[in-house]
Amino acid sequence: MFKDRKDAGKTLVDKLQHYKDTDALILAIPRGGVELGYEVAKSLHCELSMLICRKLPYPHNPESGFGAIAEDGSVFIYEAATGNLSDEEIEHIKQAQQQEIKRRIAVLRGGKPLPSLKDRTVILIDDGIAMGSTMRAAVQMCRNIGTAKIVIAVPVAGARSISEFSKIVDELIVLESPINFRAVAQVYENWYDVSDEEVLALMRQFEKKE
Repeated sequence: MFKDRKDAGKTLVDKLQHYKDTDALILAIPRGGVELGYEVAKSLHCELSMLICRKLPYPHNPESGFGAIAEDGSVFIYEAATGNLSDEEIEHIKQAQQQEIKRRIAVLRGGKPLPSLKDRTVILIDDGIAMGSTMRAAVQMCRNIGTAKIVIAVPVAGARSISEFSKIVDELIVLESPINFRAVAQVYENWYDVSDEEVLALMRQFEKKE
């Protein structure tokens, strides 16, 4: 159990010490992953940025999804989960999430492009992996760009996600994997939805430390 995202981020630092003072790029997945990424990048003296991904939600059940899309257009879809959605409906959902990605890039990154990922070690950080689709899209984007080494570091993930991601990335760090894993929130004492304002405040604070 972690007190909050800050606590989880500080705990992740201990498992990432071999990247301290290197050219590794910490890529937090907003909004929940940013406070963890902040703690990691600050402690390891690494560069910090945000990779924007969005879940592809069901039209009538937006809390659930059948895949995800990353900011470069990389898409991961659980084919068995698309149900009765037509190709046209899926394309419409993708376009809607691409618009939200553009908004988040404008708001959260000030419209700035990502730092170069090519031939670099990238550490992808989120506050946990539930279904795993957004992280899969992020990994796909890194692969497409030519990242040299992909590391995933999260406080919690289920056994199935651990098995799947261990096969597609160079290093996987998961602090907790509860037997009865239902949701990322269950390992946090203090869990809440992070706002754009909190993300911006953290990034401004990080830039001041640079």
